[in-house]
Amino acid sequence: MKIRNIALFVLLSGAATAALAGAPHWEYKGKHGAEHWGDLTSAFSTCKNGVNQSPIDISSTIDANLPALDIRYQASNVSLLNNGHTIQANIAGKNTFKNDAGQFDLKQFHFHSPSENTVNGKSYPLEMHFVHSDESGNLAVIGVMFEQGNENQALAGLWQDMPAEKHKPVPLAGRFESKQLLPKNKDYFRFNGSLTTPPCSEGVRWFVMQEPLQASSTQIEKFRSVMPGDTNRPVQSVNARVVLR
Repeated sequence: MKIRNIALFVLLSGAATAALAGAPHWEYKGKHGAEHWGDLTSAFSTCKNGVNQSPIDISSTIDANLPALDIRYQASNVSLLNNGHTIQANIAGKNTFKNDAGQFDLKQFHFHSPSENTVNGKSYPLEMHFVHSDESGNLAVIGVMFEQGNENQALAGLWQDMPAEKHKPVPLAGRFESKQLLPKNKDYFRFNGSLTTPPCSEGVRWFVMQEPLQASSTQIEKFRSVMPGDTNRPVQSVNARVVLR
């Protein structure tokens, strides 16, 4: 199985260890934590040896007059899954994102707390990743930050039946508008990166929104209460990459 297809399987299945035969259990902390991912198995070696790893601290950027994002999300059926690492919303329906590489279809979105990417060294209490794939299995991720503030009505509807039990999908009763979880101002940062979980495959196109949304402290804690702890990989070296804005 090619790396890009492994990466896609990981993200769509919600169970990274199932993607690779005999792959070890991984966590964010401890002996199976992020600092050890690259040593757990050769299949995770990119976590240690990769040069375009995510997440990053978005600090040194270049003004590039980036084109507006062409995001076309529709009301869709959504099923929530607690995979032990995050709450993942699997999407069924026609939801597309076009960028310089062509059309990508929205497959799922999920959350990390605290944020994985940081901006000028600032960490946010919550970050959401919209994960898209094209027909060849190439990936594009739109990242959205949440700062603590007012209750987020879209999250309130989405997390009404947040699954505490692992690996048991919970379908939402009605159709969900994913575009509600995008900021009004869609200016963004653009860079190349990787998956932020094993096998840390590179070649992922990243688009991180500059404007954060708000979520209440209760909403943030509700997500954290069903997770084993922090669910963020530490920021990685930017190396020779350019971050555009």
